[in-house]
Amino acid sequence: MVFCPVSQIANISIYHSSNQTAKMSYLSVFTISLHGLFSSIGIIENLLILGVVGFHVQRSVISIWVMNLAASDLLATASLPFFTFFMARGHTWTLGTTFCRIHSSIFFLNMFVSGFLLAAISLDRCLVVLRPVWAQNYRNVRLVGRVCGIIWAMAVVFTIPFYIFRDTISLPNGKIQCYYNYAKLLPAEPFDLGSLCKQRKEALAFFKLFISFLLPLMFITLSYAAVNRRLARRGCRRPFRFVRLVVAVVVSFILCWAPYHIFIIMEVMAPSGHPLQKFAGRALPIAATIGFFNSVLNPILYVFSCPDLCRKIKHSLGAVMEGVLAEDLAELNRRRSTARSLSTTEIELKQRNSITTLCLKGEDV
Repeated sequence: MVFCPVSQIANISIYHSSNQTAKMSYLSVFTISLHGLFSSIGIIENLLILGVVGFHVQRSVISIWVMNLAASDLLATASLPFFTFFMARGHTWTLGTTFCRIHSSIFFLNMFVSGFLLAAISLDRCLVVLRPVWAQNYRNVRLVGRVCGIIWAMAVVFTIPFYIFRDTISLPNGKIQCYYNYAKLLPAEPFDLGSLCKQRKEALAFFKLFISFLLPLMFITLSYAAVNRRLARRGCRRPFRFVRLVVAVVVSFILCWAPYHIFIIMEVMAPSGHPLQKFAGRALPIAATIGFFNSVLNPILYVFSCPDLCRKIKHSLGAVMEGVLAEDLAELNRRRSTARSLSTTEIELKQRNSITTLCLKGEDV
């Protein structure tokens, strides 16, 4: 296996150099516990959103957008336990190369899908305000479903390079890292491996920054600027619930993903061994955790921005608990009736036995 002769291995070992002892620090235990908590809460939240919106909310354009966002977040939170397991094993990857690629690809897939969906939702809001006649005639559930299908397909295509260049790398301290290996698919003609790896590293970092963050952010900003301008001309500034939801989700997206992209660019552009590069290497795992937290935060925003959704969730949970309790009560009543019938039968048998005994004693006399 060929690896890049640059600071790739050194960079990933920066964060883990202090974890060579068998005994974990209190900070490590706290971080692992926090990841486990995020994972559990995120999976439950997104399953609730998918269940309620999918089965208890009338199918509409808005519900399609929310369901796709929740599906993307569910994928991300479902992959988080494996990252927690990686940390619990002392920051060493023991799940194999194939699963390393799949796990990392889910992280990037969620990054692309979230950005694309938020951009599409913002454009949808813009068309509703700027082209109301067109939106009335052509904007429907089927069209939005196709758009979401295209978004998922594009996200999968953009994730392929990150899947290809992901690999397991053995460190000198005996640990195994799930990280990039840019020394794959090497060209046939002569080349400088160090320069090639550096070019690929920079290309993927800026590609990720532009496609998954800056481009969606540009569409979102331009869309809502156009919407606010049109509403200002009409003298109407009604705070629609769904608009508040989208704004909250967009702010969450920026705050959660901006640190990750900033530290990625810092790590790529800083000279090898520079203190800025070392700082970025230590901060990247924390920034990735904040990116994962976006998938936990979105369902909370859905609930607090949409009181109707909160009411439906409570109603759905109440219906589920009511059904469970009804089944338990029915089982309890059945057992009680069975116990009563058994006790009645036992009493009758005892009475019959006593009468038979008396009759036999009378005959003996």
